[in-house]
Amino acid sequence: MHPFLNLWQHLPSHVHPDIFSIGPIPIRWYSLMYMVALAVVYLLTAWRIRRGEVRVPPDSTSLFDLILSSIVGIIVGGRLGYVFVYDPMYYVHHPAEAILPFSWQGGFHYTGFTGMSYHGALVGVVLVFLVMCRKRGWSLSELGDNLVPAVPLGYTFGRLGNFFNGELYGRVTTSAIGMIYPTAPGPGLRFPSELFEAAGEGLLLFALLWPMRNFKPYRGFLLGLYLVGYGVVRFLVEFTREPDPQLGFVLGPFSMGQILCFLMAGAGAIVIITGWWNSRHTSAPAKRRR
Repeated sequence: MHPFLNLWQHLPSHVHPDIFSIGPIPIRWYSLMYMVALAVVYLLTAWRIRRGEVRVPPDSTSLFDLILSSIVGIIVGGRLGYVFVYDPMYYVHHPAEAILPFSWQGGFHYTGFTGMSYHGALVGVVLVFLVMCRKRGWSLSELGDNLVPAVPLGYTFGRLGNFFNGELYGRVTTSAIGMIYPTAPGPGLRFPSELFEAAGEGLLLFALLWPMRNFKPYRGFLLGLYLVGYGVVRFLVEFTREPDPQLGFVLGPFSMGQILCFLMAGAGAIVIITGWWNSRHTSAPAKRRR
C-alpha cells in the first residue's frame, strides 16, 4: 500500500478529540471548531459591512450581538432537536442528560453534549434572529440574505470538528477513499462522510454563494438559495453516511437527516417563491403610478 494511502485510511486513529484538559474537563477540537465557525461568519460579514455591502446589520457591534445571540440558538436548538427528533426514548429515561453535559452511566463523568442537530440549531437561530429583528426593526429575510454567503465556510469547520470527534462516520465501503474509524462498530473502511459534508455543504456552497453575495433580485433570494442548496447537497451526501443506530432508515432507504433536508429544501423553495411573488406585487403599483 502506498504510504499516503495508508496514512489517509488510518487518519482517524491519529486524531484525538481532546486538545488538552483542565482538571476533569477536556477542551475538545469540536468546541474549538464551533468557535472558529462563528468567527469566520463574523469576520467575513464585518468585512462586507465596512465595504458598504450590507445594511442589516448596520455595524460590527450589531453583528457581534447577533453572533453572541446565535450561540444560544445553536446550543438550545441543536440540543433539543437531537433530543426530540433523534433519540427521544433515551432522554425519557435520562432527562438530566438532555440539558447537562454529564452522564451518570458507569459513574459520574463529563461528556459534553453528545448529540446536536444541525436542523434544530437552524430553527433555534431563526427564532433568536426573529426576536432581534422585531426589536430592532430589521427584515429577517434581508438579514438572512446578508449572513448566508459566509455561513458555508464557517460550517466547513463545524464538520471538521465532527471528524476530529470521530463521529458521523460513513457507511462501510470497499473504496480506497474509505477510512478506518476506531469508534465505529466492526472493522473495515468507511466513507469519511464528515469530510464529504465539509466539502459539499461547506466549500461548494461557499463557492456558489460568496460570488453571488451582492446579487439580490429580491429579499429572501440568497437565504432561500442557501436552504435549497444545503438541503439538496446534504440529502445526496447522506447516502454515504451511516444512519443513527437508534433510528436506522426511517422511510424506505432514507435517513432522518434526509427527511429533514427534503423539508429544508422545500422551505427554501417557498422562501424564494414568496420573495419573488412579494417583489412583483409591491413593485407593480409603483409602475402603474408612473
